[in-house]
Amino acid sequence: MAGAFALILAAFGSAVVGNATDANSLKADRYQTVNQTYTRADEPSADVSRSFDRAAFSKQATAQAQQKIAANEQLTAAVGKEAKKIELNKWVLPVTGYHLTARFGQRSGLWSTVHTGLDFAGPSGSTIVSVAAGTVVSTGYEGAYGNRTIIQLNDGTEIWYCHQSQFGVKVGEQVTPGQPIGFTGSTGNVTGPHLHLEVHPAGGAPVDPYGELIKHDVTP
Repeated sequence: MAGAFALILAAFGSAVVGNATDANSLKADRYQTVNQTYTRADEPSADVSRSFDRAAFSKQATAQAQQKIAANEQLTAAVGKEAKKIELNKWVLPVTGYHLTARFGQRSGLWSTVHTGLDFAGPSGSTIVSVAAGTVVSTGYEGAYGNRTIIQLNDGTEIWYCHQSQFGVKVGEQVTPGQPIGFTGSTGNVTGPHLHLEVHPAGGAPVDPYGELIKHDVTP
């Protein structure tokens, strides 16, 4: 880079000398091309040396490399935060190895009212996991629901996990999607082991769990 600069400056000086007779040209005797310096009566002397160019180039290259590293670190941090946010807000299936039986809104002599949840039938003792991140707000026996765990999500939605054979979390515990919270069973009003799942937006009336799972990219 320094060599190229010297050639350009030398060429510039030659052009000045060659056009010294032109009234509008720069005065050749005011410029020196051998040692790459220039002087003018109204300006202080300035020296452009090869060593200066190398030092400046090295300093600039280092600064640019540091900027790139800093930018990459910021990008990595941003991606990490977004990935963590996605992880905490995703939904998952509450059990595996199941088949769906009773659905939301069905009527039967087995229930005093219409069915208010979605039933995942499977072997007793199957692991139940939290479908989303939240806080355990209730664990205990609740009549026809049997052993029930209620987890409140960050938006206030309550998820009910009913008919458990055993609890796996305590009130006040923070849970993440996929974290074990209990085991399926036949407690309460049942005809066989299954998980009865209910979804209560803002802690209010239940809505169809199937639709809520689909809304969160989970297909039962």
